[in-house]
Amino acid sequence: MKIFFVSLGCDKNLVDSEKMLGILSDRGYEFTDDENDADIIIINTCCFIGDAKEESISEIIRLGALKETGKLKCLIAGGCLAQRYMDEIFADLPELDAVIGTMSIGSVAEVLDEVLGNISSGKKDIKVSRAQTLDAKPYSDKHRSLTTGGHYAYFKIAEGCNKRCTYCIIPYVRGSYRSIPMEDLISEAEDLASKGVRELIIVAQETTLYGVDLYGKKCLPELLVKLCKVDGIRWIRLLYAYPEEITDELIDVIASEEKICKYLDLPIQHASNEILRRMGRKTSKESITALIEKLRSKVPGIALRTTLISGFPGETQEDFEELYRFVNETEFDRLGVFTYSAEEGTPAAVMPDQVPSDIASGRRDELMELQQAVTFDLNESHVGEELDLLVEGYLPEEGIYVGRTYRDAPGVDGLFFVKAARELMTGDIIRAKVTEAVGYDLSGVMIDE
Repeated sequence: MKIFFVSLGCDKNLVDSEKMLGILSDRGYEFTDDENDADIIIINTCCFIGDAKEESISEIIRLGALKETGKLKCLIAGGCLAQRYMDEIFADLPELDAVIGTMSIGSVAEVLDEVLGNISSGKKDIKVSRAQTLDAKPYSDKHRSLTTGGHYAYFKIAEGCNKRCTYCIIPYVRGSYRSIPMEDLISEAEDLASKGVRELIIVAQETTLYGVDLYGKKCLPELLVKLCKVDGIRWIRLLYAYPEEITDELIDVIASEEKICKYLDLPIQHASNEILRRMGRKTSKESITALIEKLRSKVPGIALRTTLISGFPGETQEDFEELYRFVNETEFDRLGVFTYSAEEGTPAAVMPDQVPSDIASGRRDELMELQQAVTFDLNESHVGEELDLLVEGYLPEEGIYVGRTYRDAPGVDGLFFVKAARELMTGDIIRAKVTEAVGYDLSGVMIDE
């Protein structure tokens, strides 16, 4: 029987999807990239914000219709939407045959066997659900079926979050912070490297607290040093580092280890101290500014990325203007903005002074227009530089290769288009000279060393 798999939401969810794919592959299931040819469809859902929830529900309804028009016999939902609404999801989405909670991805094969057994015995109306408690140990089996092309992999080091930001549902669907043991992570990294992975992208809801629950202290610097010793891994990229948890030790490791990309994702969310307080963030504009100055001083050339929320409850025009000035003065290399989404069950959803959606969207657009100008100017400043480039593909019509520099995470940042005098392979790391800035991207020529 053939399985069509859909992974929605964040890169952390993608890691879970790849591990479920690995389990099912080991059990001998075949996979298809044609939903109309599928006997089984599994959707790993997201519900982090309203748009993500709507996308997950729409996909369930759309693909569920294939039970009438296609070969589909079984539809299963996993991930955050399934976890959050497990008690009522079958009533609202009868297309589903089973749901799997966020802490139960290791049971995907058993759930599928049970559903198929029910169907074959004429009990197709019986629904199956599987959910462990949210304090369960994170599933850490190293076997995965990579969906990223094989040259890079997201590398999840922890599950859940302790921060309890007032807008966020993650603790309610993923639980409190639980680190994956360091020996399991090193083994997984070695396995990925043996399969050709060149870049590890470190992810968790918050990477900077890694180890506090297992070892009684922040162990991210130690983990990074050990990962740098894994043969075959050339780049290590760090995402989701909360600014208030970044230590001098971590900065020193980023600065000194050659394999660690001089790139850091800092999700600051806002720059007004009043809004940061209402968000439940444990930082301030002053401390963020001081941290950025330290990072740029100790790690020359570091590329800084952040995410912001516009239209948070109580955000006044003065708060927004303060954020706008901060973005203009700080000149982040990369920046994304989300409009605030009121999520049921979170403290922020019932706060007074909710900002109208059109105002929140307008503020987002203003910030992104400002950031576009900042990014374009920064890109122009790199013309003439020589940079290492991870090759990701070839555009035959243009006769050029496409890749990323240390400044660019996949899917969210820019690309580098390069001409080469010899054939290159995906995963090659080459040296290239920047000859032109093209909006968010760069172009140049390979330097054949």
